[in-house]
Amino acid sequence: MAAAMEWRTDGLDWPNRDASRFVETGGLRWHVQRLGRGDPMLLIHGTGASTHSWRDLAPLLARGFEVIAPDLPGHGFTASPDPERLSLTGMAAALTHLLDALALRPRWVVGHSAGAAVLAQLCLDGALTPRLLISLNGALLPLGGLRHPVFAPVARLLVSNPLMPRLFAWQASHPVFFARMLEQTGSHLDARGIDLYRRLASRPAHIGAALDMMARWDVRPLERDLPRLAVPLVLISGGRDRMIPPSHAEGVHRLVPSARLVTLPDVGHLAHEERPEEVAALIGSLCTEGAR
Repeated sequence: MAAAMEWRTDGLDWPNRDASRFVETGGLRWHVQRLGRGDPMLLIHGTGASTHSWRDLAPLLARGFEVIAPDLPGHGFTASPDPERLSLTGMAAALTHLLDALALRPRWVVGHSAGAAVLAQLCLDGALTPRLLISLNGALLPLGGLRHPVFAPVARLLVSNPLMPRLFAWQASHPVFFARMLEQTGSHLDARGIDLYRRLASRPAHIGAALDMMARWDVRPLERDLPRLAVPLVLISGGRDRMIPPSHAEGVHRLVPSARLVTLPDVGHLAHEERPEEVAALIGSLCTEGAR
């Protein structure tokens, strides 16, 4: 079992491979995909995912936008930093370095799950000033039973055991275990999507980074600061999402009353992978409205 994803082997059939490039900045070697022409749109995936999660959505959006999608630090084909840099603020700082290296100031930003929190943090810090921030099942608040004060020590205990990522990766290689894990998203993926997630989850380095990220994740300061978010916000929520239920978006809306709530009733946490055409059309219409 290889410890990390290797571009020369795993990248051979990676989705949208022709759009991939590698950028070194801020002490990291980043995997970034760029495709399409038009106003720049930045896509940021969530914990444990990679650019593969945009495999169908990105080409659709690229018909009207220049789409830029990186693998977050430690995820996919981007190098792993020191674990302390995998916190929310650390991720935001690392992404700021990447945006500077690319001389990129996206007009539109879309984040899935924890990726939405990273983008919100960048907007609050002033590092991003897009016309619109779109949250896809965004994890912008502490999560019920996994609220940071309880969950983080447990996650830290897990990552303190160097065997844990390898154990999890070994379990993920078993179809039954992995199928049960995906069920928790409330989404139904095709065989290609399932295979790509399984490949990522079977790599200890990828799993280790995801666990390190969760161990250091604290959105309580973000929750406190969200009321001063100056960027227009749209909250897209999947009605079948078991990880970030629609009530989560409703809680964000109470903090940011100007935000727009959109519910897609028949999709789960991975809505953009289940219904890429529907989500692409929705994002396109939201950006058209936001440009007026």
